[in-house]
Amino acid sequence: MKIQTHTAHFTAPLYLESGRILEPYDIIYETYGELNEARDNVVLVCHALSGSHHAAGLYEGDRKPGWWDALIGPGKGIDTDKHFVICTNVIGSCFGSTGPMSPMYPSEQPYRLKFPVVTIKDMVRAQRQLLGQLGIHRLKAIVGGSMGGMQALQFAVDYPGFAERVIPLACPYATRPWVIAFNKVAVEAIRRDPRFENGNYAPDAFREKGCDGLAIGRIAGHISYLSPRSMDEKFGRNYVSTDGLFELFGRYEVERYMEYNTNNFSRVFDPLSYLYIVKAINTFNLSRGYDSLHDAVRRIRASVHLIGFAGDYLFFPEEMEHLARMLRRNGQRHSYHEIDSDYGHDAFLVEVEKFDFLIKEILEEER
Repeated sequence: MKIQTHTAHFTAPLYLESGRILEPYDIIYETYGELNEARDNVVLVCHALSGSHHAAGLYEGDRKPGWWDALIGPGKGIDTDKHFVICTNVIGSCFGSTGPMSPMYPSEQPYRLKFPVVTIKDMVRAQRQLLGQLGIHRLKAIVGGSMGGMQALQFAVDYPGFAERVIPLACPYATRPWVIAFNKVAVEAIRRDPRFENGNYAPDAFREKGCDGLAIGRIAGHISYLSPRSMDEKFGRNYVSTDGLFELFGRYEVERYMEYNTNNFSRVFDPLSYLYIVKAINTFNLSRGYDSLHDAVRRIRASVHLIGFAGDYLFFPEEMEHLARMLRRNGQRHSYHEIDSDYGHDAFLVEVEKFDFLIKEILEEER
Protein backbone atom coordinates (compact mmCIF):
# COMPACT_ATOMS: atom_id res chain seq x y z
CA MET A 1 0.00 0.00 0.00
CA LYS A 2 1.37 3.37 -1.02
CA ILE A 3 1.39 5.79 1.95
CA GLN A 4 2.25 9.46 1.58
CA THR A 5 2.19 12.25 4.16
CA HIS A 6 1.77 15.86 3.09
CA THR A 7 1.26 19.28 4.66
CA ALA A 8 -0.91 21.84 2.85
CA HIS A 9 -0.35 25.52 3.66
CA PHE A 10 -3.18 28.02 3.23
CA THR A 11 -2.73 31.77 3.17
CA ALA A 12 -6.37 32.58 2.38
CA PRO A 13 -8.41 33.04 5.59
CA LEU A 14 -10.55 30.28 7.04
CA TYR A 15 -13.76 31.94 8.23
CA LEU A 16 -14.88 30.21 11.41
CA GLU A 17 -18.38 29.67 12.72
CA SER A 18 -17.58 31.94 15.69
CA GLY A 19 -16.96 34.88 13.36
CA ARG A 20 -13.21 34.74 13.88
CA ILE A 21 -10.62 34.06 11.18
CA LEU A 22 -7.76 31.58 11.08
CA GLU A 23 -5.00 32.86 8.82
CA PRO A 24 -2.67 31.35 7.73
CA TYR A 25 -3.14 27.68 8.62
CA ASP A 26 -1.77 24.24 7.80
CA ILE A 27 -3.42 20.86 7.35
CA ILE A 28 -1.39 17.68 7.51
CA TYR A 29 -2.89 14.69 5.74
CA GLU A 30 -2.04 11.17 4.66
CA THR A 31 -3.04 9.36 1.49
CA TYR A 32 -3.25 5.66 0.67
CA GLY A 33 -3.57 4.03 -2.72
CA GLU A 34 -3.70 5.76 -6.10
CA LEU A 35 -5.98 8.48 -7.45
CA ASN A 36 -7.51 7.23 -10.69
CA GLU A 37 -7.62 9.26 -13.90
CA ALA A 38 -11.30 10.13 -13.48
CA ARG A 39 -10.67 11.25 -9.86
CA ASP A 40 -13.82 9.43 -8.78
CA ASN A 41 -12.34 6.88 -6.36
CA VAL A 42 -11.65 9.21 -3.40
CA VAL A 43 -12.67 8.20 0.12
CA LEU A 44 -12.27 10.76 2.90
CA VAL A 45 -11.65 9.24 6.33
CA CYS A 46 -12.30 11.43 9.39
CA HIS A 47 -10.70 10.76 12.77
CA ALA A 48 -12.04 10.86 16.33
CA LEU A 49 -10.94 12.97 19.31
CA SER A 50 -7.49 11.48 19.91
CA GLY A 51 -6.83 10.32 16.35
CA SER A 52 -4.65 11.82 13.66
CA HIS A 53 -4.03 11.73 9.94
CA HIS A 54 -2.14 8.44 10.40
CA ALA A 55 -5.06 6.09 9.89
CA ALA A 56 -3.33 3.06 8.40
CA GLY A 57 -0.02 1.42 7.65
CA LEU A 58 3.27 1.52 9.53
CA TYR A 59 5.84 4.27 9.69
CA GLU A 60 9.40 3.05 9.42
CA GLY A 61 10.62 1.93 12.85
CA ASP A 62 7.14 1.89 14.40
CA ARG A 63 5.49 -1.22 15.83
CA LYS A 64 1.98 0.23 16.05
CA PRO A 65 0.09 0.90 12.81
CA GLY A 66 -2.44 3.66 12.11
CA TRP A 67 -5.60 3.76 14.21
CA TRP A 68 -7.88 2.15 11.56
CA ASP A 69 -5.33 -0.14 9.96
CA ALA A 70 -7.71 -3.09 10.27
CA LEU A 71 -10.16 -1.31 7.94
CA ILE A 72 -7.91 0.48 5.42
CA GLY A 73 -5.57 -1.34 3.06
CA PRO A 74 -5.36 -3.75 0.13
CA GLY A 75 -8.39 -6.06 0.12
CA LYS A 76 -9.74 -4.59 3.38
CA GLY A 77 -13.09 -2.89 4.02
CA ILE A 78 -11.76 0.31 2.47
CA ASP A 79 -9.75 -1.33 -0.27
CA THR A 80 -6.74 0.78 -1.28
CA ASP A 81 -6.33 -1.31 -4.44
CA LYS A 82 -9.56 0.36 -5.59
CA HIS A 83 -9.87 3.58 -3.59
CA PHE A 84 -7.70 6.61 -3.00
CA VAL A 85 -8.01 7.35 0.71
CA ILE A 86 -7.35 10.74 2.32
CA CYS A 87 -7.22 11.27 6.08
CA THR A 88 -6.59 14.76 7.43
CA ASN A 89 -5.61 15.86 10.92
CA VAL A 90 -8.30 18.31 12.05
CA ILE A 91 -7.50 21.92 12.83
CA GLY A 92 -7.09 22.34 16.59
CA SER A 93 -5.26 19.03 16.97
CA CYS A 94 -1.62 18.56 17.93
CA PHE A 95 -0.34 16.23 15.22
CA GLY A 96 0.65 18.72 12.54
CA SER A 97 -2.39 20.76 11.57
CA THR A 98 -2.69 24.28 12.98
CA GLY A 99 -3.71 24.21 16.63
CA PRO A 100 -3.34 26.12 19.89
CA MET A 101 0.42 25.44 20.17
CA SER A 102 1.10 26.56 16.59
CA PRO A 103 2.83 29.94 16.07
CA MET A 104 0.40 32.86 15.91
CA TYR A 105 1.37 34.67 12.71
CA PRO A 106 3.25 36.99 12.32
CA SER A 107 4.98 36.15 15.63
CA GLU A 108 6.62 32.84 16.53
CA GLN A 109 4.77 32.64 19.84
CA PRO A 110 2.10 29.94 20.19
CA TYR A 111 -1.57 30.88 20.12
CA ARG A 112 -2.25 29.06 23.39
CA LEU A 113 -5.60 30.33 24.74
CA LYS A 114 -5.75 32.96 21.98
CA PHE A 115 -6.50 30.20 19.50
CA PRO A 116 -10.11 30.56 18.32
CA VAL A 117 -12.73 28.02 19.31
CA VAL A 118 -13.28 25.68 16.39
CA THR A 119 -16.34 23.57 15.67
CA ILE A 120 -17.03 20.43 13.67
CA LYS A 121 -18.39 22.71 10.96
CA ASP A 122 -15.03 24.55 10.89
CA MET A 123 -13.09 21.28 10.67
CA VAL A 124 -15.20 20.27 7.69
CA ARG A 125 -14.79 23.65 6.01
CA ALA A 126 -11.01 23.30 6.28
CA GLN A 127 -11.18 19.81 4.77
CA ARG A 128 -13.29 21.15 1.91
CA GLN A 129 -10.64 23.81 1.24
CA LEU A 130 -7.95 21.13 1.15
CA LEU A 131 -9.91 18.97 -1.28
CA GLY A 132 -10.45 21.96 -3.55
CA GLN A 133 -6.73 22.71 -3.52
CA LEU A 134 -6.07 19.08 -4.50
CA GLY A 135 -8.47 19.39 -7.43
CA ILE A 136 -10.96 16.97 -5.89
CA HIS A 137 -14.54 18.16 -6.31
CA ARG A 138 -16.41 14.92 -5.73
CA LEU A 139 -15.97 12.16 -3.16
CA LYS A 140 -16.97 8.56 -3.50
CA ALA A 141 -17.51 8.42 0.25
CA ILE A 142 -16.84 9.97 3.64
CA VAL A 143 -16.27 7.54 6.50
CA GLY A 144 -15.71 8.30 10.19
CA GLY A 145 -16.49 7.11 13.69
CA SER A 146 -17.36 9.11 16.82
CA MET A 147 -16.12 12.67 16.17
CA GLY A 148 -15.22 11.41 12.70
CA GLY A 149 -18.87 10.47 12.20
CA MET A 150 -19.89 13.97 13.26
CA GLN A 151 -17.65 15.35 10.53
CA ALA A 152 -19.12 12.96 7.96
CA LEU A 153 -22.70 14.06 8.79
CA GLN A 154 -21.76 17.75 8.89
CA PHE A 155 -20.06 17.45 5.50
CA ALA A 156 -23.18 15.84 4.04
CA VAL A 157 -25.38 18.67 5.32
CA ASP A 158 -23.11 21.64 4.56
CA TYR A 159 -21.92 20.43 1.14
CA PRO A 160 -24.85 18.53 -0.39
CA GLY A 161 -23.91 16.39 -3.33
CA PHE A 162 -20.16 16.62 -2.73
CA ALA A 163 -20.03 12.98 -1.56
CA GLU A 164 -21.91 10.08 -3.10
CA ARG A 165 -22.00 8.12 0.17
CA VAL A 166 -21.62 9.04 3.82
CA ILE A 167 -20.85 6.36 6.41
CA PRO A 168 -20.98 7.67 10.01
CA LEU A 169 -20.28 5.19 12.81
CA ALA A 170 -21.05 5.52 16.55
CA CYS A 171 -22.01 9.19 16.52
CA PRO A 172 -24.98 11.44 17.38
CA TYR A 173 -26.78 14.23 15.54
CA ALA A 174 -26.08 16.48 18.56
CA THR A 175 -23.93 15.95 21.65
CA ARG A 176 -26.06 15.15 24.69
CA PRO A 177 -25.53 16.32 28.31
CA TRP A 178 -24.31 12.81 29.26
CA VAL A 179 -21.25 13.23 27.02
CA ILE A 180 -20.69 16.86 27.96
CA ALA A 181 -20.63 15.81 31.62
CA PHE A 182 -17.94 13.20 30.97
CA ASN A 183 -15.95 15.81 29.07
CA LYS A 184 -16.30 18.26 31.95
CA VAL A 185 -14.16 15.96 34.12
CA ALA A 186 -11.30 16.30 31.65
CA VAL A 187 -11.73 20.05 31.22
CA GLU A 188 -11.66 20.77 34.96
CA ALA A 189 -8.86 18.30 35.68
CA ILE A 190 -6.64 19.98 33.06
CA ARG A 191 -7.52 23.53 34.12
CA ARG A 192 -6.85 22.78 37.80
CA ASP A 193 -3.52 21.06 37.20
CA PRO A 194 -0.89 23.53 38.53
CA ARG A 195 1.51 22.54 35.75
CA PHE A 196 -1.06 23.59 33.13
CA GLU A 197 -0.30 27.22 34.12
CA ASN A 198 -3.42 28.54 32.40
CA GLY A 199 -2.08 27.33 29.07
CA ASN A 200 1.33 28.96 29.48
CA TYR A 201 3.34 25.76 29.85
CA ALA A 202 6.45 25.08 27.75
CA PRO A 203 5.82 23.13 24.53
CA ASP A 204 7.69 20.09 25.87
CA ALA A 205 6.49 20.41 29.49
CA PHE A 206 4.68 17.05 29.57
CA ARG A 207 6.89 14.94 27.33
CA GLU A 208 8.53 13.01 30.17
CA LYS A 209 6.09 13.05 33.08
CA GLY A 210 2.81 13.69 31.29
CA CYS A 211 0.02 16.04 32.32
CA ASP A 212 -1.72 14.76 35.46
CA GLY A 213 -4.92 16.68 34.70
CA LEU A 214 -5.16 15.22 31.22
CA ALA A 215 -4.45 11.72 32.56
CA ILE A 216 -7.27 12.03 35.10
CA GLY A 217 -9.66 13.42 32.52
CA ARG A 218 -8.73 10.67 30.13
CA ILE A 219 -9.71 8.08 32.74
CA ALA A 220 -13.25 9.47 32.67
CA GLY A 221 -13.19 9.38 28.88
CA HIS A 222 -11.84 5.84 28.81
CA ILE A 223 -14.64 4.64 31.08
CA SER A 224 -17.16 6.07 28.63
CA TYR A 225 -15.46 4.33 25.69
CA LEU A 226 -15.92 0.88 27.23
CA SER A 227 -18.97 -0.85 28.70
CA PRO A 228 -19.64 -2.59 32.02
CA ARG A 229 -19.73 -5.98 30.31
CA SER A 230 -16.48 -5.43 28.40
CA MET A 231 -14.76 -4.42 31.66
CA ASP A 232 -16.09 -7.57 33.35
CA GLU A 233 -14.72 -9.72 30.56
CA LYS A 234 -11.39 -7.91 30.28
CA PHE A 235 -10.55 -7.48 33.96
CA GLY A 236 -13.06 -9.26 36.18
CA ARG A 237 -12.27 -8.53 39.83
CA ASN A 238 -8.63 -9.44 39.39
CA TYR A 239 -6.23 -7.72 41.74
CA VAL A 240 -2.68 -6.69 40.83
CA SER A 241 -0.54 -9.56 42.09
CA THR A 242 2.20 -7.29 43.44
CA ASP A 243 -0.22 -5.07 45.39
CA GLY A 244 -1.63 -5.92 48.79
CA LEU A 245 -5.41 -6.18 49.09
CA PHE A 246 -5.33 -4.17 52.31
CA GLU A 247 -2.93 -1.50 51.05
CA LEU A 248 -4.90 1.73 50.72
CA PHE A 249 -3.62 2.35 47.19
CA GLY A 250 -3.46 -1.28 46.13
CA ARG A 251 -5.04 -1.68 42.72
CA TYR A 252 -7.40 -3.87 40.79
CA GLU A 253 -6.29 -4.72 37.26
CA VAL A 254 -8.82 -2.29 35.82
CA GLU A 255 -7.20 0.52 37.84
CA ARG A 256 -3.72 -0.38 36.63
CA TYR A 257 -4.98 -0.47 33.05
CA MET A 258 -6.46 3.02 33.41
CA GLU A 259 -3.23 4.36 34.92
CA TYR A 260 -1.00 2.89 32.24
CA ASN A 261 -3.07 3.97 29.23
CA THR A 262 -3.93 7.44 30.43
CA ASN A 263 -0.43 8.28 31.67
CA ASN A 264 1.04 7.34 28.30
CA PHE A 265 -1.63 9.33 26.49
CA SER A 266 -0.88 12.45 28.53
CA ARG A 267 2.73 12.40 27.31
CA VAL A 268 1.86 12.55 23.63
CA PHE A 269 -1.35 14.57 23.41
CA ASP A 270 -1.29 18.30 24.04
CA PRO A 271 -3.71 19.37 26.82
CA LEU A 272 -4.72 22.58 25.07
CA SER A 273 -5.62 20.63 21.93
CA TYR A 274 -7.65 18.27 24.09
CA LEU A 275 -9.62 21.21 25.51
CA TYR A 276 -10.29 22.67 22.07
CA ILE A 277 -11.36 19.38 20.50
CA VAL A 278 -13.61 18.53 23.46
CA LYS A 279 -15.22 21.95 22.98
CA ALA A 280 -15.85 21.11 19.32
CA ILE A 281 -17.48 17.82 20.32
CA ASN A 282 -19.61 19.50 23.01
CA THR A 283 -20.89 22.16 20.59
CA PHE A 284 -21.73 19.70 17.82
CA ASN A 285 -25.34 20.11 16.73
CA LEU A 286 -26.20 19.20 13.16
CA SER A 287 -29.17 21.59 13.19
CA ARG A 288 -27.20 24.71 14.17
CA GLY A 289 -27.39 27.25 11.37
CA TYR A 290 -30.61 25.71 10.02
CA ASP A 291 -34.22 26.09 11.10
CA SER A 292 -34.39 22.57 12.53
CA LEU A 293 -32.74 19.16 12.45
CA HIS A 294 -35.32 18.16 9.86
CA ASP A 295 -34.31 21.06 7.60
CA ALA A 296 -30.62 20.21 8.02
CA VAL A 297 -31.14 16.54 7.17
CA ARG A 298 -33.32 17.40 4.15
CA ARG A 299 -30.26 19.08 2.59
CA ILE A 300 -28.39 15.77 2.32
CA ARG A 301 -28.04 14.39 -1.23
CA ALA A 302 -25.65 11.54 -0.45
CA SER A 303 -26.82 8.08 0.49
CA VAL A 304 -26.36 7.85 4.27
CA HIS A 305 -25.29 4.55 5.84
CA LEU A 306 -25.49 4.69 9.63
CA ILE A 307 -23.67 2.12 11.77
CA GLY A 308 -24.42 1.98 15.50
CA PHE A 309 -23.19 -0.37 18.24
CA ALA A 310 -25.46 -2.05 20.75
CA GLY A 311 -23.08 -1.64 23.68
CA ASP A 312 -22.19 2.01 23.06
CA TYR A 313 -22.70 3.91 26.32
CA LEU A 314 -21.34 7.20 24.98
CA PHE A 315 -23.35 7.76 21.79
CA PHE A 316 -26.31 5.43 22.13
CA PRO A 317 -27.50 3.57 19.02
CA GLU A 318 -30.98 5.08 19.36
CA GLU A 319 -29.45 8.42 18.39
CA MET A 320 -28.52 6.97 15.02
CA GLU A 321 -31.90 5.25 14.78
CA HIS A 322 -33.57 8.65 15.18
CA LEU A 323 -31.66 9.92 12.15
CA ALA A 324 -32.54 6.77 10.21
CA ARG A 325 -36.27 7.29 10.89
CA MET A 326 -36.00 10.90 9.75
CA LEU A 327 -34.23 9.88 6.53
CA ARG A 328 -36.85 7.20 5.92
CA ARG A 329 -39.74 9.65 6.37
CA ASN A 330 -38.05 12.04 3.95
CA GLY A 331 -37.58 9.31 1.36
CA GLN A 332 -33.82 9.83 1.40
CA ARG A 333 -31.44 7.01 0.50
CA HIS A 334 -30.09 5.43 3.66
CA SER A 335 -29.45 2.29 5.63
CA TYR A 336 -29.06 1.60 9.34
CA HIS A 337 -27.06 -1.26 10.81
CA GLU A 338 -26.80 -1.94 14.52
CA ILE A 339 -23.76 -4.06 15.34
CA ASP A 340 -24.18 -6.63 18.11
CA SER A 341 -21.37 -5.69 20.46
CA ASP A 342 -20.71 -5.60 24.20
CA TYR A 343 -17.40 -3.78 23.83
CA GLY A 344 -18.67 -0.22 24.16
CA HIS A 345 -18.10 2.93 22.14
CA ASP A 346 -14.60 1.91 21.04
CA ALA A 347 -16.04 -1.08 19.17
CA PHE A 348 -15.79 0.99 15.99
CA LEU A 349 -11.99 0.89 16.43
CA VAL A 350 -11.57 -2.55 17.97
CA GLU A 351 -14.20 -4.86 16.48
CA VAL A 352 -13.68 -3.96 12.84
CA GLU A 353 -14.35 -7.52 11.70
CA LYS A 354 -18.01 -7.04 12.69
CA PHE A 355 -18.66 -4.30 10.12
CA ASP A 356 -15.79 -4.09 7.61
CA PHE A 357 -17.74 -6.20 5.12
CA LEU A 358 -20.66 -3.74 5.35
CA ILE A 359 -18.42 -0.82 4.44
CA LYS A 360 -16.91 -2.83 1.58
CA GLU A 361 -20.40 -3.59 0.21
CA ILE A 362 -21.50 0.04 0.53
CA LEU A 363 -18.43 1.31 -1.30
CA GLU A 364 -18.71 -1.21 -4.10
CA GLU A 365 -22.47 -1.04 -4.72
CA GLU A 366 -23.55 0.51 -8.00
CA ARG A 367 -25.10 3.97 -7.84
